[in-house]
Amino acid sequence: QVRLVESGGGSVQAGGPLTLSCGSSRSTGSAIVRGWYRQPPGEQRGAVATITHGGTTNYVDAVKGRFTISRDNSNNTLYLQMNDLKPEDTAIYFCNVNWREDVRIQPYWGQGTQVTVSE
Repeated sequence: QVRLVESGGGSVQAGGPLTLSCGSSRSTGSAIVRGWYRQPPGEQRGAVATITHGGTTNYVDAVKGRFTISRDNSNNTLYLQMNDLKPEDTAIYFCNVNWREDVRIQPYWGQGTQVTVSE
């Protein structure tokens, strides 16, 4: 059973930084793609940033230039550095890691961590 555990969420004033971490119980060196998703209050979950096995990153337009996704395969951890946070960044943030299992790509999710940004 793969376990992903997010940490680093909390409350911050607008303009401030936060860094989220996602630790994995399985080695992430072979992960196909990893990412951070978020679910604002009353809305659906959507992608924030992703990073492929080869290191290619992608960001949703709303966070470009403010958020940075990175990984450390030596300790099986995924990070999301968030700068210049805005109230609209308030959401539950989820970590997602995908591995190839047999012929399928299997996604795994963390339990989520709350980020609240106040004016």
